[in-house]
Amino acid sequence: MQPNTPSKPARGPLFQPKILTTLRDYDTHTFLGDLFAGLTVALVALPLSIAIAIASGAEPGVGLVTAVVGGFVISALGGSRVQIGGPTGAFIVVVYGVIAEHGYDGLVTATFMAGIILVVSGWLRIGNLIRHVPEPVINGFTVGIAIIIAVSQFRDAFGLQAENLPAEFVAKMEGMWAVRETFSLTALMVTVGTGILIVLLRRLAPRLPGIIFAVILASLAVWAFGLPVETIGSRYGEIQSSLPAPRLPDLSPEKLVELFPSAFIIAFLAGIESLLSAIVADRMVAGKHRPNAEVVAQGIANTASALFAGLPATGAIARTATNVRAGGRTPVAGIAHALFILVFMLVAAPLANYLPMPALAAILLLTAWNMAEMDELKNRLSPSVRISDRGLLVLTMVLTVLVDLTVAIGVGVAIGLALRIRRRDIDPPEWHAPHH
Repeated sequence: MQPNTPSKPARGPLFQPKILTTLRDYDTHTFLGDLFAGLTVALVALPLSIAIAIASGAEPGVGLVTAVVGGFVISALGGSRVQIGGPTGAFIVVVYGVIAEHGYDGLVTATFMAGIILVVSGWLRIGNLIRHVPEPVINGFTVGIAIIIAVSQFRDAFGLQAENLPAEFVAKMEGMWAVRETFSLTALMVTVGTGILIVLLRRLAPRLPGIIFAVILASLAVWAFGLPVETIGSRYGEIQSSLPAPRLPDLSPEKLVELFPSAFIIAFLAGIESLLSAIVADRMVAGKHRPNAEVVAQGIANTASALFAGLPATGAIARTATNVRAGGRTPVAGIAHALFILVFMLVAAPLANYLPMPALAAILLLTAWNMAEMDELKNRLSPSVRISDRGLLVLTMVLTVLVDLTVAIGVGVAIGLALRIRRRDIDPPEWHAPHH
């Protein structure tokens, strides 16, 4: 049962990672619980990280690199006891757009810059201000992102033969409609079957990593029956099986100016999602996170991820909740999760080549559904809610889908804060904990 009032993060030392305080009374029982939780989350994060990377327009392996590097740093240096970090669905829209416009090297530079912005923000204690961002804005762009993620998976879910689809929502829909005759019933069956398995396993055995079992069964079915669907190997070739050598991205003045807007929105999203995830985690373990320490850790994690040519990283609400349910109680669980993924990369990465693309589409379609929280969305749009809040949610959502995430957040925050000032409603909102 969740409390009616939001947890108030402890101020605490700015740069004191939670791991330093949680290890004071550490024992073997806690370590074993953290180790099991780390393994459980790693099994969930493996296919999800690959799927997020592919949906973002990147190579599959960079999702694993991000989970290893970003996940390790976020847990080792963060201000939350149980936060799990890595690539998340919220970044898919931004990352896809940056890669389409500036190339993958541009994304790496923007991610590096975003890390610096987050470190500076944490130093200035801006983490406390996150509690004043209007909740309808958060809900609006989250639903908008969920819609874009879902639509982006139609290609693989329906087996459409469409190459180089544009990033824009309407143009992408038109591109897929133009090749509708390439629809594959087999691909759709794999997508639906995988999705049903994931949902059933979550309900029947919630402590087990249902995602990995569902994907393994889908892969075995495709291989055993010779089903004509694309796999990671057939589309992308062999997945990378080690971390790349670290190197600095292009930090020329021209690049920094060109990519600053993208870097700012990456930093904003990373800060928003990580702190919301930390708040949800606080409620699950009756703890208090250190918001500014968490922001600094997110900054260092994104800078580190960029050094290894990874994607943006942040706290992941669903994986954090999985960690808590599996028995994780200290940052050691998050560190273990990153190390387990690294072991998989080094030892068993070739197995990922057999993962069917429709099965990965099923994972992201369910991720989008969970992000949208349809039951809660109905409540947020009910007549009992202020019409201004409903309008702000819908406006932010529409701008996210049809225009641009940067515009959506900028307009939404400006209008939301203006409405709160007009109503003299300047106390922090009561955050809703997403049901993942």
